[in-house]
Amino acid sequence: MITGELKNKVDSIWDTIWTGGITSPITVLEQITYLMFMKLLDDNQLKAEAGANALGIQLKKKVFGDGICVISENPHVETEYRNLRWNVFHNFEPGAMFTNVQNYVFPFIKQIGDGKDTAFSRYMKDTVFLFPTPKVLAKVVDGIDAMDMNNKDIMGDVYEYLLGKIAAAGENGQFRTPRHIIRMMVELMKPTLEDHILDPAMGSAGFLLESSNYVTKHYSKELMRAENANKFKTEMFSGFDTDQSMLRIGAMNMMLHGVEDPNIKYQDSLSGDNNERNCYSLIMANPPFTGSVFQEEISKDLLALCKTRKTELLFLALFTKMLEVGGRCACIVPDGVLFGSSAAHKAIRKELVDNQKLTAIISMPSGVFKPYAGVSTAILIFTKTNAGGTDKVWFYDMTADGYSLDDKRSPIADNDIPDIIARYENFTGEEARERTDKSFFVQKEEIISNDYDLSINKYKKTEYVAVEYPSSQEIMADLRMLEKQISEAMDELEKLL
Repeated sequence: MITGELKNKVDSIWDTIWTGGITSPITVLEQITYLMFMKLLDDNQLKAEAGANALGIQLKKKVFGDGICVISENPHVETEYRNLRWNVFHNFEPGAMFTNVQNYVFPFIKQIGDGKDTAFSRYMKDTVFLFPTPKVLAKVVDGIDAMDMNNKDIMGDVYEYLLGKIAAAGENGQFRTPRHIIRMMVELMKPTLEDHILDPAMGSAGFLLESSNYVTKHYSKELMRAENANKFKTEMFSGFDTDQSMLRIGAMNMMLHGVEDPNIKYQDSLSGDNNERNCYSLIMANPPFTGSVFQEEISKDLLALCKTRKTELLFLALFTKMLEVGGRCACIVPDGVLFGSSAAHKAIRKELVDNQKLTAIISMPSGVFKPYAGVSTAILIFTKTNAGGTDKVWFYDMTADGYSLDDKRSPIADNDIPDIIARYENFTGEEARERTDKSFFVQKEEIISNDYDLSINKYKKTEYVAVEYPSSQEIMADLRMLEKQISEAMDELEKLL
């Protein structure tokens, strides 16, 4: 989590844009993202150029070429490639920098992609440069320069904090999932090069980004093969959303992480317009909670499974439809999904237990989403079979995630996440655990007998430790002794007066 000096730097950048006249939080985030993207593009090429020079070879593929760059043909606009690079224009005086970024750099990044129809080009074409004055732009550029953007963890913290500011303002809060929770879910699901990965409520593409990082780390040799690299850059990752701003941000994030053309598109995942079924091998998501949609817009096959307008239930139904047989899902749900008594709640739980293979439920403390939301949540993991397969379900009672569960969310020593991953990877060792432990198995038959209730408190046993207290006689004797000591002390004090 972001702390101290770095938090102050981000706040200063945000306040500079805000006081400059841009008061929409999502717009502020967009404008900051565009500048961060400009810097990271240049930083990436500088590193690539340094590597090429060290090897004595020419860098073949680069964003910033040599000589003159034609920005547009009609009207004809051109400039030197070097003027498009952050390491050059950040030294310009404010007026010249403003003109350069507005007229050359910003139009240039909108057309990146060699004219191909990519996710990036689709969602960048309508972007607008909104910095009001040269002074505001210069101050923000200086602020970004002061951050270590080559550190992925730090930039992840920064971006999470920026998304959190949107949530705090009451806009698009559903897009923020703590990065360490996303990373844990990715570690549990272990995506491979064989997977087609989807987040149908992608927001800023956090699950897709962490999945791409995991694949890059664990399959670096395999990615050297052209066919694997091409799949990674184009067809491996998919994400849907109904917010154009978040689609742009997601597309930029993916491109910066080497995924040049993910299947990112504007789409209401729950609507009848979404006809993608049996397509994906892995879904990871944190869909919107406590929302509702117009029933006439909901896909009919979802209503057939779960007749409701509640988004948290409809998305679970959607996952069972969009996964291919054998596909896995890890998603975050509010606790109410696990024990709700409505017909729709029971129907979706019955579907997962009886018709699919429900594997695990990880109960998370309510403070995980603070300070922006206090809702209690759980991670639900299942495999699509359409033929059942649930024999027992693994429950884990997470009580700590490495951060305090108050609004400050400060780092602490207590952290169940490594233990969760270790136990999930060794189910054999879980067989003998008692219901008083942090994790345990519950048989399918017991779940059915409890009306498909999936809340951990239904099955967890609390161990009560007997406490022995002194007898009344002992307590009275102690009080008499204390009274005597006080009386003697008072006598001694009186003698001194």
